[in-house]
Amino acid sequence: MAQRPVDIELLAPARDADIAIAAIDHGADAVYMGASHHGARADATNTLDDVGRACDHAHRYGARIYATVNTLVYDNELMEVERLVHDLYRVGVDALIVQDLALLRLDLPPIALHASTQCDLRTPDKARFLEALGFSQLVMARELTLDEVAAIRRVTTVPLEAFVHGALCVSYSGRCAISQVLKGRSANRGECAQLCRLPYDLVDDKGRMIIEGKHLLSLRDMARHDRLEQMMAAGISSFKIEGRLKDVGYVKNVVAFYRRAIDKVIDRYPERYRRASHGTVELAFEPAIEKSFNRGFTHYFLDERKPADGSSMASIDTPKSQGEYLGRVLRCNGNTLTIDTRASLANGDGLSFTNSRGEFTGVRVNRALGNGTVLLREQANISRGTRIYRTADKAFNDLLSKPSSTRTINVNAELRYTSGLLSLTLKDERGNRVTHTMPCDLQPAAKPQGDRQRAELAKLGGTIYRLGKAQVPEDIFIPASLLSQLRRETIDLLDRTYRITRPIDKRRPEDRTYRCPVTSLTPADNVANRLAETLYREHGVTDIVPALEAGTPPTASTPLMHTRYCIRRQLGACLKGKNATSLPRDLYLRTGSTLLRVNCDCKSCEMQLTRVQ
Repeated sequence: MAQRPVDIELLAPARDADIAIAAIDHGADAVYMGASHHGARADATNTLDDVGRACDHAHRYGARIYATVNTLVYDNELMEVERLVHDLYRVGVDALIVQDLALLRLDLPPIALHASTQCDLRTPDKARFLEALGFSQLVMARELTLDEVAAIRRVTTVPLEAFVHGALCVSYSGRCAISQVLKGRSANRGECAQLCRLPYDLVDDKGRMIIEGKHLLSLRDMARHDRLEQMMAAGISSFKIEGRLKDVGYVKNVVAFYRRAIDKVIDRYPERYRRASHGTVELAFEPAIEKSFNRGFTHYFLDERKPADGSSMASIDTPKSQGEYLGRVLRCNGNTLTIDTRASLANGDGLSFTNSRGEFTGVRVNRALGNGTVLLREQANISRGTRIYRTADKAFNDLLSKPSSTRTINVNAELRYTSGLLSLTLKDERGNRVTHTMPCDLQPAAKPQGDRQRAELAKLGGTIYRLGKAQVPEDIFIPASLLSQLRRETIDLLDRTYRITRPIDKRRPEDRTYRCPVTSLTPADNVANRLAETLYREHGVTDIVPALEAGTPPTASTPLMHTRYCIRRQLGACLKGKNATSLPRDLYLRTGSTLLRVNCDCKSCEMQLTRVQ
């Protein structure tokens, strides 16, 4: 018996309901967005009405809305979170993205639960445990290789989700304490201070300067659009775009780009994969990810612990957007700049480059003269050969600021007239079929009516539908007003039928006998309340040290960052490599009065940062 194709989901971020709707219209199969509180982006919250509005729009296409309730929860907040989940379920949310396992011990509606990336899912044992707890979807750690994902796929049955595009956290998600310890702002509570994007001095154990003022912890942005087929083969079925703080133009462009890329793989292997939602998207622009915010792109650890092509994982010169590479400077005289580029430049474009002091800076185009020559708004001194990037494409951004896509559901129609009854049957691509009948007295037509009747049935403006095939009685005259009424009422019946029959995911049962793969938990395991502690103890954990957020004081050995990224490897001085001695063995990062020790765990090929002062 042939296996059913795997549903492949494109999962988009949304700061608010309008962006969620735009993401759906540009091809997303699902959207994740924050509720009113307890989301891991404190600046991306939404009212219940707005979440419900996004749900109503998504569900018409068989798309889903996932609410992020993925922060740690304190004991005095548990009942508040419980009420929130009931409210989210009531307005139509399809699943919750969860970090704190306490939610599994609350009195919740039967809503599906997804294990957040903050759950730090890196091993098959951890994945099997989370599936046993009843999670319906598991979000992989960003750092995993294809082989590591495949190993997790072999021991699990629920869908696996992985990030495919966007900003990278340098630390393992859920295991970064630097913001909490240094600033009192917990990343696990949605308040990350973004200390990884700051400039740092690299110094030795005597305080001597090795590298000054570089963004040594700031990673490039992930882009895996060219590895989707391999990710699917490894077991990924949900492809997640990062960016719940990004604007609507970013979401439109990146979603549309990945929609096309994913569809190419699905079209190549229709027996293996299918789209997770319905509808045809038509765009008013050509998507290009390099035109949206990016720090340069990396596959990160997808292939191995060091990129096979030797490319950099970090963007140490700047944490700002690099944008789209245009070409090199041919001439710069005052405010006249000529670039060796084939790109069309426009008035208002933003251009960026690295100046003679090693700083990434920008200028604005006042007037584009053609052939790569522009007049800048201010004078500039840019050396011949300097690489120029476009960080703001005025023409492209103007396109995205307007309605830029339509998404429609294909519907086939069959119109019949028999024994005084006029009936219209509609069948859509979602699998729904409805028939609506009206009694009437109609007469034979003097001439064929097929074209006129099809044109009337195709008047579907204001709906999500587009007429496909239409079978009509060409020899019967049907007044336009009657056919219009029948069409409207049948479309309304089709809408109501889908709302009633739309499949809804439910929470999976928990295997209460399954044992946690470890028996001791440290503060990095983020137990912040009594219910999470109870759950772990019921699954065999005996020794639990609460999270830093719950009051456990940090010590000199507390990892402020735990990461697979390594500064030594980034700088070509891996302790296992031939250039190990090009840097001192003992390294420190300094910012202001804060000094952090770089601890290289060569056995695990990982790095930790601890605080010295």
